Amino acid sequence: MNEKTRRNLQDFALGVSTSDLQESRCDLSASDLRDLRRDSQDTQDSQDLRDKARREFLADSAKIAGITALATALPLSANTSAKSTKGANMNLSTTAKQNHAKLFGNISGGVAKTDPEFIENYANFAFDEVFAESKSIDLQTRLKLILAALIAVQGKAEFRTMLTAALKNGVNPTEIKEIIYQTTPYIGIGKSMDFLLLSNEVFKAQGIKLPLKPQGTTTRENRAEKGLEVQRKFFGSAIDKGNASAPNDEKHIRKFLSANCFGDYYTREGLELHFRELLTFVILASLGGADSQVKAHIQGNLNIGHSRAFLIEVITALVPYIGYPRSLNALAALDELTLKK
Repeated sequence: MNEKTRRNLQDFALGVSTSDLQESRCDLSASDLRDLRRDSQDTQDSQDLRDKARREFLADSAKIAGITALATALPLSANTSAKSTKGANMNLSTTAKQNHAKLFGNISGGVAKTDPEFIENYANFAFDEVFAESKSIDLQTRLKLILAALIAVQGKAEFRTMLTAALKNGVNPTEIKEIIYQTTPYIGIGKSMDFLLLSNEVFKAQGIKLPLKPQGTTTRENRAEKGLEVQRKFFGSAIDKGNASAPNDEKHIRKFLSANCFGDYYTREGLELHFRELLTFVILASLGGADSQVKAHIQGNLNIGHSRAFLIEVITALVPYIGYPRSLNALAALDELTLKK
């Protein structure tokens, strides 16, 4: 068979009809046509075999997928159940058990069931060791500080858990709302809004009627003046010096700080003024990347009577929730302001 004929046969195998070949003036002998038909049949047989193999493969794959889906949907295996039972018998210290029970009730289900070793380490650390090194902080204050820190680090799941614990242990809804509001000038509404909505969900689930009683004390006319008064209480003459020395194209930001940050938030009722300054230190320390502001509000806390020892206990209480790097940064700022060189 010559090369031209071979190409024609290949064309036929690709779907070209005999009449098409004739129209293209392909000179085929009877023998060539027999070969062509035989090769065409062989090609069709091969295609049929491939199609059959493909159908069998897809059928087997579907069976495997079905088995996998079924296995996923089945209850826990005996092996997993054994591990879960083991998780219920975690080796917690007496103090950790007591504090955890007071806050949340018994440890069972959820992550305690799926990750018992992790929860054992966390609970013994957070509810025994950390409590022991921050004894001067009462439970309600501790919970309020933790809530502020969790907002700053965007810990939504843990915030929900701690919010429920706070309500269970006497922190009132107004205080919780005011903590969320207080974070806003420092982390921005883009972050605080999620926690406002989350708190509303929890409040509604617990039958707490919204909106709560208004707590604002300033007007549009006096908010800047009242805010500046608060700033002076915390920072003294440094505020006026800073305002005076600010470049002209930045002075509006200084006015924002007085009117909005302090006039709209610090002046509100629902939380004691000195506690708001402590909250601000906690928010900034937890936020990270705000070293100069952390130092400024450490100084503000020192100026209103919060001691180095107390601020160390506050940082200690936050370690499980904000981690070591931010805790160490806060300690470094505190050391810089309080330790003699």
